[in-house]
Amino acid sequence: MHTDVVVLAAGKGTRMQSNTAKVLHQLAGKSLIHHVLETARTLKPRKVAVVIGHQGTEVQSALSALDQPAEIVWVEQAEQLGTGHAVKLAKEHLPDDGVTLVLYGDVPLISQTTLEECEQAARLGSVGLVVAEFSDPAQLGRIVRDDQGGITAIVEYKDASDEQRKIQEINSGIIAAPTELMSQWLDRLQSNNAQQEYYLTDIIAMAVQDGVDVVPVVATSEAEVTGINDRVQLAELERMYQQALCSDLMLAGASFADPSRVDIRGKLVVGRDCFIDANVVFEGDVELADDVTIGPGCVITRSRIGAGTKVLPNTIVEGAEVGSDCRLGPFARIRPGSVLDSGVKVGNFVETKKAHLGKNAKASHLSYLGDAQIGSEVNIGAGTVTCNYDGVNKHPTVIGDDAFIGTNSTLVAPLEIEKGAFVAAGSTLTKKVDANQLAVGRSRQRNIDGWSPPHKSRESK
Repeated sequence: MHTDVVVLAAGKGTRMQSNTAKVLHQLAGKSLIHHVLETARTLKPRKVAVVIGHQGTEVQSALSALDQPAEIVWVEQAEQLGTGHAVKLAKEHLPDDGVTLVLYGDVPLISQTTLEECEQAARLGSVGLVVAEFSDPAQLGRIVRDDQGGITAIVEYKDASDEQRKIQEINSGIIAAPTELMSQWLDRLQSNNAQQEYYLTDIIAMAVQDGVDVVPVVATSEAEVTGINDRVQLAELERMYQQALCSDLMLAGASFADPSRVDIRGKLVVGRDCFIDANVVFEGDVELADDVTIGPGCVITRSRIGAGTKVLPNTIVEGAEVGSDCRLGPFARIRPGSVLDSGVKVGNFVETKKAHLGKNAKASHLSYLGDAQIGSEVNIGAGTVTCNYDGVNKHPTVIGDDAFIGTNSTLVAPLEIEKGAFVAAGSTLTKKVDANQLAVGRSRQRNIDGWSPPHKSRESK
């Protein structure tokens, strides 16, 4: 039996006070609706209907670049007449058989396990309804049960009595039902309520009336079914999510100086005995091997870092392969395409880009190494620059094993410095240096007598 998914994403999100559609606001580096679609995809749905309205073009554009194996059907809800109306519009674009699962673009942390339970209830001919116990249900819809504990209805807060508002079990809005039955119930919806809208939740009472079981699927936590209405809620949910990610990583063998001050905006895989200090940001897919230390204030993006490597404070690593027992930073920048073999040292205010540094090579201070192939045991002196760009094209610099590059050297690419060569400090090189040669690229020194420095005027003091 096939499953079709409806994602409601047409709301204005007025309380966000933003020019960006609510469902496009980010949680852990991905838009809210991206989270929802990513989880829905695990069910392998036949089709996904996304109901858009406010800033629908922007939402459609943002999602068009995502890898979605299921066909996305875009449905416009021009007039906001409620969730039932939105699902009815979507249903017109979906097949009549199978199961329909309704999700919300601003409820980003719903889990695959919960959706599978909800879907399974619908496959067996019942209605699957995701519910949760909230310590403070606020203005969420309440679950009404009979004396035997069966669900009989959902009452929206504005329509609830004082007694019903004391109920702490809430409706998440996530519902799955056999498509044939849902279609019948959608046709029977009416708008005789405080909001004068067509509530999707009214189909629960219809199901009970028609003798169809309503199966409650209890969410694992409040966070899983929390919807975002304003930036305060978004920030709170971000921290809940980050705390959950850090808890899983600690169980996998990592330690955090302060889990509340780490952001994981992608997928982080850790080995044993990793230590992650405060105010670290991980973006995209990042892998840390055993015994890696990440100092405070670092940003690690789409990179793999080998065992025993230490990344010192305020270092940026992006798109890099870092070997074992390296030492990076503080204040280093490892840019995309960098490959560092074991034992490499990249020190403070050193930048690498598309550079391969061989085993035990070191650049300890104040250097730029771009489009460079650097051998093992090479020493790069402070202030060294590979001049790889001529204004039109990039050119490579190749430095052989055991070479020594003196302080303040300017290496004008394309350039090759062979094994064991020695470049004197302050040199500008434009031609090849053979193995074991000493290269001195300095202009002749002149000492001028009788020169006096400019004096500061009183005004400039």
